[in-house]
Amino acid sequence: MCGIAGEINFKNGIYKQDYHFKMLDSMSGRGPDDSGIFQDKNAILLHRRLAVIDPENGKQPMTAVFNGATYTICYNGELYNTAELKNRLKAMGVTFETNTDTEVVLKSYIVWGAKAVKDFNGIYAFAVFCPTKNELFIARDKMGVKPFFYAERGDSFIFASELKTLLCHPDIKPEIDSRGISELLFIGPGRTPGCGVFKDIYELKPGFCGFFTPTGLKVERYFSLNDTPNNDSTEEIIKKVRFLVTDAIEKQLVSDVPIGTFLSGGLDSSIISSVAARHMAKKGEKLKTFSVTYKDNDKHFKSSRFQPNSDDEFIKIMVDYLGSEHTSVTVDTEDVVNALYSAVDARDLPGMADVDSSLLLFCSEIKKQVTVALSGECADEIFGGYPWYRDEKIRSRYGFPWAQSTEYRQSFLRDDFKKYISGADYVNERYEATVKEASKREGISSLEGRMREMVYLNTNWFMQTLLDRKDRMSMFSGLEVRVPFCDYRIAEYLYTVPWEVKDLKGREKGLLRTAMEGYLPESILWRKKSPYPKTHNPAYFEAVKNILTDILTNKSAPLFELCDYKAVEQLLYTERSEPWYGQLMTTPQTVAYMIMLNYWLKKFKVKIV
Repeated sequence: MCGIAGEINFKNGIYKQDYHFKMLDSMSGRGPDDSGIFQDKNAILLHRRLAVIDPENGKQPMTAVFNGATYTICYNGELYNTAELKNRLKAMGVTFETNTDTEVVLKSYIVWGAKAVKDFNGIYAFAVFCPTKNELFIARDKMGVKPFFYAERGDSFIFASELKTLLCHPDIKPEIDSRGISELLFIGPGRTPGCGVFKDIYELKPGFCGFFTPTGLKVERYFSLNDTPNNDSTEEIIKKVRFLVTDAIEKQLVSDVPIGTFLSGGLDSSIISSVAARHMAKKGEKLKTFSVTYKDNDKHFKSSRFQPNSDDEFIKIMVDYLGSEHTSVTVDTEDVVNALYSAVDARDLPGMADVDSSLLLFCSEIKKQVTVALSGECADEIFGGYPWYRDEKIRSRYGFPWAQSTEYRQSFLRDDFKKYISGADYVNERYEATVKEASKREGISSLEGRMREMVYLNTNWFMQTLLDRKDRMSMFSGLEVRVPFCDYRIAEYLYTVPWEVKDLKGREKGLLRTAMEGYLPESILWRKKSPYPKTHNPAYFEAVKNILTDILTNKSAPLFELCDYKAVEQLLYTERSEPWYGQLMTTPQTVAYMIMLNYWLKKFKVKIV
């Protein structure tokens, strides 16, 4: 994985400036191994490299000449069907100078143009500049695993992997308007697809590509989830899911640097670890697995509907089953609290509180042993694992099922903003637009229609928040994290599978469990879903309350430019059962979110316009 950035101006030209070097330096975490700059009279492309495939020959930006035209690529990602595409190109007479997927992406685009991305199976964000044609082509992967932010200022098009990089440009100001305020307080830590929160900063949506030319920017969708007839029998579906899952995992084990897996003892990470261990054993290699826990969590763990049991005993079962070389990372409450600020530095926005900061600490430890890790994100969205899929009352409720707290969130908004900003209107508009966009075949039942909506809502919203988190927290330490369940082939096929088959045996992710029988011990295969672990230590709540108390002593703190002082103060005295976001952000995390918001406003010197 890498960091990419660039600036293109076809009318006034581009000259290398100090801020371009600042942009490059801002991405050092994403690419600690190398850096590169390409300059043309109308373009500058910037690249930071994390070397994973062919470390010796993968320097970027990479240039190739074809039929008299020059093409230069700036690429962040990993292509999992590299060999297949390379063979097709070789059959057409195309030659290669490296073993990198970067060269395959570049030459696929040169030969097939924009339609090449339809055949890419991977996680990527890239730009290809062609001075001969006076155009820049941009693309983002089908599921939105890798980021691509951009802004247009005057005649310049500026893009980058991260918001902080864009903000190094003198024409891009850290400003927010009513939309940014609404994103932070009513959607956050999620984001509206395509929205960069800062004023007039955007993100290329998943499955979109486009061109920037002298006439401006034009983007279009090249991939979406479509509800097509699925005539496979239940047995055929089970067989196909087993193939797709194992194939996705095995494809993503390709690496020229050390690789490992996250292992929580839950279904998803255990499936990945089991397939990976078997694959590596064939090569005589032992899998490295990693888990995270919190100091004293065994003393303070409280069973809940969302987290019925602790992970520790199940991790041990899996380690024994796999025979893996396992590392358990224990994070201290004090470190988790202190890392809230680093998590904002990584995400460039307020995030999921200790859910972010603990992952950031976890990834920094993993990086000491491996450069690539596989993780179990996205299975719940695609296979229907969350409680809001299976609880009839929750799934039929209007609005985003993971954030039913709009009225509560509105109470934090300052009175002068309440006059013209309505949280309900903002959230409802986005919810209704997404539901309307969800593909549903004619003639399906109301339940099947609703489940298509639920999958579409989750993949476009909740999953994107988790992918943001995974990318930023891992790349902060130069760790590449791959997400096999996010293989677009799995998402595409599962979207068409009837709900009764996904819910086989009346269990969450029953189809996935059934398909992967034989890969896991029974106690793991049928373990009730348990989310990413969070701290249960009351010291965490006390620590964040103390920080918020300090912020409250200064009524001119940046937080109160947005938020009502009394509403924030009330967080110290009232613990709510209704989550702020998802299953893991209850009152302690809401307190932490306010701390992160205050730090973010201060760090970036955000101006409200």
